[in-house]
Amino acid sequence: MNIANKTVLITGANRGIGRALVDEALRRGAKRVYAGTRSALPNTDKRVTPLTLDVTSVSEIQRAAGDVDSLDVLINNAGVAIYDDLSNLDVIEQHLAVNLLGPLRVTQAFLPLLRRSKGAIVNNLSLTSLAPLPVIPAYSISKAAAFNMTQSLRALLAGQGVTVHVVVLGPVDTDMNRGLEIPKASPESAALRIFDGLEKGEEDIFPDPASLSIAEGWRTSVVKALERQFAAFVPENRQ
Repeated sequence: MNIANKTVLITGANRGIGRALVDEALRRGAKRVYAGTRSALPNTDKRVTPLTLDVTSVSEIQRAAGDVDSLDVLINNAGVAIYDDLSNLDVIEQHLAVNLLGPLRVTQAFLPLLRRSKGAIVNNLSLTSLAPLPVIPAYSISKAAAFNMTQSLRALLAGQGVTVHVVVLGPVDTDMNRGLEIPKASPESAALRIFDGLEKGEEDIFPDPASLSIAEGWRTSVVKALERQFAAFVPENRQ
């Protein structure tokens, strides 16, 4: 998937990795970038089309889908992260609404366009998808669920010409990680490597030093092998 002359939609595009992804898509020659945000997005590039898009709002998702004529790449990047201790079910539900059901609803809304273009879905997730970070367990649960959802979509859409990619992000210098005194990748470097991974056709993209350190272990793991085995259970008529 070469981004040049392609149409890309990025949710959560107003800051952090989302904003860096918009800039990187433009740098690579994207024809049109739809920037999904909950509030106004300052921009000077005529190739960027702002979309009001709260991923928890069914009506806004439907309206956005009606405003897009064609689409080659959907990047589900919008997310929420709240530090918690699993004592408040409302916080868990909020994470699931944004980090799991949000990207699933957005994907379903834009899937007809992606089928038509034989396009790609990219879900920005986290190392916590693979193992929980106990200081932010509700976030970890939602990202693990979104990882499983991504694997399922990959199998279900494999025969329809739509590729599905997961981004396993380690610590990146965004608002969520501001208070953590640990080595962090820049949003710009993560965005560059996300598009590099997409262009190389990597199913699982590890775009920063922390995540890259486990990449080979993941790709040769029993869990990855099990994913491939289970994918064979998708009925042929779904493909």
